[in-house]
Amino acid sequence: MTTIHNSGSVWCAGRTITRQEIEDFLYAEADILDRWDYDGWLALFEPGARYEVPTTDYRPGWSLHETGSFVDDDWNLLLARVKRLKSRKAHAENPHSRTHRLVSNVRLSENAADAMDTEHTEDSFRVAASFVVHRARDGRFDAYVGWYEHVLVPTDDGLRFRLRRSILGHESLAAGARLSFIL
Repeated sequence: MTTIHNSGSVWCAGRTITRQEIEDFLYAEADILDRWDYDGWLALFEPGARYEVPTTDYRPGWSLHETGSFVDDDWNLLLARVKRLKSRKAHAENPHSRTHRLVSNVRLSENAADAMDTEHTEDSFRVAASFVVHRARDGRFDAYVGWYEHVLVPTDDGLRFRLRRSILGHESLAAGARLSFIL
């Protein structure tokens, strides 16, 4: 059974995971993405995981599969995305954008199924956090703001994503804006 403690830790899969462990995991992911280390990023997922970025009109509780999304990758599409981003075929990111990520306001939740379109299991827990991704490319400097809704799973090798969802706080994206990088 998954239980959130007042101390900011979660009991899941037979062990206690501290907020510090969860924050360190999210900060390490931000660093990995800013270094464009996609093999390192993919290693943070459990096989079968999903990566999602809903459209800007998304509301909690909506199904991405019914309302649309910018990214709705199952495991095979996630593998293909990483392969493409690592190749010269990712023309929109050749050369790579410069990015800088800030992650804050990390919160834990017992119910991984809450508004997540994913089945709740005893071996997972939900994490929400706020983000700002600064991106420099082609003489432009853009800021992408929003929040994460992740389902994490503790493993013998550390935490892993079962679901990684990035929700933009924008009402819309600017004309010409591209999500050719990982939010």
